[in-house]
Amino acid sequence: MNIIPTDIPGPVIIEPQIFGDDRGFFMETFQKRIFAEAGLPTDFAQDNHSGSRKGILRGLHYQLVKPQGKLVRVVVGEVFDVAVDLRRSSPYFGRWVGLQLSAENKRIFWVPPGFGHAFYVLSDWAEFLYKATDFYAPEGERTILWNDPQIGIDWPLMDGQPPLVSAKDAAGRPLSQAETFE
Repeated sequence: MNIIPTDIPGPVIIEPQIFGDDRGFFMETFQKRIFAEAGLPTDFAQDNHSGSRKGILRGLHYQLVKPQGKLVRVVVGEVFDVAVDLRRSSPYFGRWVGLQLSAENKRIFWVPPGFGHAFYVLSDWAEFLYKATDFYAPEGERTILWNDPQIGIDWPLMDGQPPLVSAKDAAGRPLSQAETFE
């Protein structure tokens, strides 16, 4: 596995070694020893799987109670995936990093606790898998507006059309009014 740092300390891109031939391919998506050596978590509480159609945007989500780190990847289709630093004590507070994850590039993205997470579906359909370091805690869940100008995420919106978001995501708070991490 190749572990690539991002412009913000914490989130990393993981490129698995892919073994392929005319029958298909094989790759490790998690390996405890490699993760431990890289300072990444090796203990996860749950796995999640979601499917979404083109133009859907989910996020920016995070949990103040039981903050979750997320190890994310796409197994069908393609998404633009984003992590936003929500740690007020961080010199990177409010900054974001984004990348394309797809079934084709097989990249994996580590989003640490203390970061908001969102993704936008670029393909007709995408299936998104992620391991979380803690359990879902609805009482601690928070949402920041996906298009908050203070954060300024450069979403690759198709034809300049606004994304389809849930009512919860449409009602997200701007970063300036959001509860965040210390």
